[in-house]
Amino acid sequence: MKPRVSLQDPALRNGNFSLRIDPVRSEDTGLYEAWVKYNAEVHSCHVELGVITVTFSPPNPVIENELLLMSCNSSHRASLVETCWFHNEHPGPTSRTFCFLPGALSILHPAMSDAGSWRCQLRYSDKEIISATYNLQILGFDGPTNPVVYAAAGSAAD
Repeated sequence: MKPRVSLQDPALRNGNFSLRIDPVRSEDTGLYEAWVKYNAEVHSCHVELGVITVTFSPPNPVIENELLLMSCNSSHRASLVETCWFHNEHPGPTSRTFCFLPGALSILHPAMSDAGSWRCQLRYSDKEIISATYNLQILGFDGPTNPVVYAAAGSAAD
C-alpha cells in the first residue's frame, strides 16, 4: 500500500498509533489489526474499514447539457434499502433531495445550477446509514438569461 500509508510519527510519542491511508481505494476494505509492544506488554486493536464509492459518469468536470449518471456504492454487507442524494444542503432555493430504491440518479440536462456539493446517503436493512460528499463541477455558460448586455460607453463590460 506504499506510498499511500503512513504512521503519524510525532503522534507516536503521545501514544497515538494511528494509521493514515491517503487516498483510500475500494480494495482497502477489510479488517486491520495493530499490535503495540511497550515494555513487556503487548496491546492490540482491530478496526474494520468500510469504503463508500461515489461515481459520476462522465467523470468530473461535467459538460453542461450532457447526460450525467451519479451512483453510490458501499462495502457494507447488509441489503441496501434506499439511496438519497442531497444537493447543496444549506437552506435555500438551490437545495434539493432525491431518494429512491437502489440504483443510479440521472440528470438528463445538467445545468450550472447542478454544480456544487452532492451528498450520497445509503440506508441499509440493518439500520446502518452511510454517506459521502462529492463536489461536482459543471462546465458551461453561467451568464445572464437575457443575451443582451448594456454597458456605458467608456466603461468595462463583462
